[in-house]
Amino acid sequence: MRADLNSVENDDHSDYRESLQILDRTTTWFWWSNATTIILILVAMLFVVIPNWTGVTLLGRAQYELMLLRSLMFLMLVLNSYSLYRRRRLKLFRQQLSDQIQFSLKQRRRADKFYGMSITDPLTGLYNRRFGEEKLQTEIDRTEKHGLDLAVITVDLDYFKEINDKFGHPAGDWVLKEFSRNLRKVIRSCDLPIRLGGDEFLVILPECSVDNTGLILSRLKPFEVVLNRRKITASYSRGTAQYQAGDTPHSLVQRADKSMYAEKATRSNPPV
Repeated sequence: MRADLNSVENDDHSDYRESLQILDRTTTWFWWSNATTIILILVAMLFVVIPNWTGVTLLGRAQYELMLLRSLMFLMLVLNSYSLYRRRRLKLFRQQLSDQIQFSLKQRRRADKFYGMSITDPLTGLYNRRFGEEKLQTEIDRTEKHGLDLAVITVDLDYFKEINDKFGHPAGDWVLKEFSRNLRKVIRSCDLPIRLGGDEFLVILPECSVDNTGLILSRLKPFEVVLNRRKITASYSRGTAQYQAGDTPHSLVQRADKSMYAEKATRSNPPV
């Protein structure tokens, strides 16, 4: 999908360059056409106003002036006729260029829409696993290069299977959606919430210190949803890990998972 976006951009840039070249050539032609007309008029005016030092008789001078005037009028007629033709072509070209821009914008919006669909989870609207794995590697590379903080949080809903079994899969989907909405509220705008699959989630926290990570964890609390007048209490286990030198995406998430499962082990009976 990213390759498709690049292809759209390259095609657009190529079309725009070609269009700009046509506009440049047309503008240059109009400039030279106007300059030629002005020069011809100036030459004619100079010929009329200069003194009669050439020895040409007044009659002969009048014939020369008449011939020059006719030639000038003919040249101006040709230039202006061609200018009208070029202006008409330019108008058609501008319309084509406008249509081309509108089409390119429509294609770009369509490509952006498809790209957005390719990186998001359709149920929750969070980023999907593939995008999350790529982004985590990118953030690790950036952290190593600039010496920044980086943290991850892993989340797993408690007793999610029991919720599905007792209330049905639509209820489970509703819980996932509600959890995703709550998750977006408690994280920062720069953080990346990801649904790994099922009831497993990952949050990438760029430039996030230990203190900030703890603050975000403190905001992640159990919640209730109401479905068909029945309350469903949803809780979740959380784990976190700070980036350490030499970490890979797998090792970083693995440490967060370890603390998450330790917390999950302390849970009692299902609250639903």
